[in-house]
Amino acid sequence: MISSMVQCVLCPRECKLAEGQRGDCLVRIHLDGKLQTLIYGKPCARHIDPIEKKPLFHFLPGSLAYSIATAGCNLHCKYCQNWEISQRAPEETANIDLPPRKMVAEAVGAQCWSIAYTYSEPIVFYEYVMDTAALARERDIKNVLVTAGYINPLPQKELCQVIDAANVDLKGFTEAFYREVCSGSLKPVLDALVLFKEEGVWLEVTNLVLPTLNDDVVHIREMCRWMSRNLGDDVPLHFSRFHPRYRLKNLPPTPREILDRARETALEVGLKYVYVGNVPGHPGNSTYCPHDGKVLIQRKGYSLLQHHIIDGKCEFCGEPIPGVWDGSL
Repeated sequence: MISSMVQCVLCPRECKLAEGQRGDCLVRIHLDGKLQTLIYGKPCARHIDPIEKKPLFHFLPGSLAYSIATAGCNLHCKYCQNWEISQRAPEETANIDLPPRKMVAEAVGAQCWSIAYTYSEPIVFYEYVMDTAALARERDIKNVLVTAGYINPLPQKELCQVIDAANVDLKGFTEAFYREVCSGSLKPVLDALVLFKEEGVWLEVTNLVLPTLNDDVVHIREMCRWMSRNLGDDVPLHFSRFHPRYRLKNLPPTPREILDRARETALEVGLKYVYVGNVPGHPGNSTYCPHDGKVLIQRKGYSLLQHHIIDGKCEFCGEPIPGVWDGSL
């Protein structure tokens, strides 16, 4: 007898689905008494990117990442930068046939050091990520998750067994912001950040700064203090500039002075590696030694102009610089 209901336990929404019903993410469905995915092996975006675009600044700098996404997301941010795919069902996107083994072969052929599951939300194409990542590791290809971190602990622990690095989008630092702007909740994301760190996944954090919505310096300071206490002062933090998109076209791009203030606040709290994104030429694009202040990696856009990290240390003073620099974990 076919069950009348199934429950998805992948993310905190834990959708209960009747036969034929889809989850909130639009890509997981109850069919024939089982929870099934509609997007396995069917990405709608495929590109070869610099790893810096993810952004990951302390993970294989200067390397290429084979980057893929499917339709769907389990959050609904009003400012989503990729809403054309993240807020769409798979029948509304232009999909290609790309099974895991073929994807890994293409990544090897393109001389990519990693595969990045990115653009939309890789958590909703969990099975596709898991199978691809396992095959990638057999070919010495690293796996990168670019995610909002809205996932339950058990599937996350399983995912951590095949993921090498993650950039988690910490969207704000209040429950009200997550609820009203993203249709989600903050606590599961904080729990996911801690679990990534505990499981040994290389971790970087991005905070897209939206004028008037999550740019309060008090909340930014609280966020940075939380990171320092719970993740460590050496986890890189990227403050990224917002550009009007989707349902928040009424807001202006983030003023540079707000990003400067956010970065200064993080450094004052004691975070060692704080970056500014989407502002070409900003000093916060580069990596500095926390001991002697010298430029270790100078970036212009996604290009590296200088690189002074040797064997994981500052070339000038020998200060250890946390990261994955040479392709080995």
